[in-house]
Amino acid sequence: MAKSKKSGFRRFLRFTLRLILFLFISSTLYMVLCKWVMPPITITQLGGPLGGYGLSRDYVGWDEISRNVKLAAIASEDQLFSDHDGFDWKAIDKSLNAKPSKRKKKKRAAGAGASTISQQTAKNVFLWQGSGWGRYVRKVPEFYFTQLIEWTWGKRRIMEVYLNVIEMGPGVFGIEAAAQKYFHKHAKNLSRSEAAMIIACLPNPKKFTVVPMSRRVQWRYPHILNQMDHLEGDDDVEDIINP
Repeated sequence: MAKSKKSGFRRFLRFTLRLILFLFISSTLYMVLCKWVMPPITITQLGGPLGGYGLSRDYVGWDEISRNVKLAAIASEDQLFSDHDGFDWKAIDKSLNAKPSKRKKKKRAAGAGASTISQQTAKNVFLWQGSGWGRYVRKVPEFYFTQLIEWTWGKRRIMEVYLNVIEMGPGVFGIEAAAQKYFHKHAKNLSRSEAAMIIACLPNPKKFTVVPMSRRVQWRYPHILNQMDHLEGDDDVEDIINP
């Protein structure tokens, strides 16, 4: 009886290790493929139809996205995007060491946490959203995929995929779908204000709506415009956002 239990445990262990190895290899190959091919679907996008919001999405290339959108994303979500290696370690350290009350105030004031655009891209493409225990389980693979896309894709590809896959409204994924829905134009034709309004809906586009404009978006987008003015002309930022 004891031998049978040990044999069963070994078979289970071998199966688990093989499954982990298969998932590791296949996900790495998928990550490399996504350097050139847009993700056919993401877990977050699947949640649109399942949640009753539908799925509105239209992937576009780098040159079909206004530089205003790219600049707004950096200004709002990750001002060190051109400088870091995928992680803003100072922001992470401050977030971990801050007292709970101060952490909440800082998060409200900044509009975003310590998560970089690279981390958000890795999470959106390869993993899942959500808080609770799932967030802690996600941290190790998020670190792995973030580092890989930094090494393999480069900043422009990360930004291109990011702006195509993130949710920008209930069931609205990517900047082209958002531009069409809110302003009835292509993403390449968005003005500075329009780009800032769309980006201002992050990180909670279901709650912070662009149309009708929520109080959060109304308050936030002028601040994004101001930060865009400060960042524009920076050589490293310009190297990323220009055609």
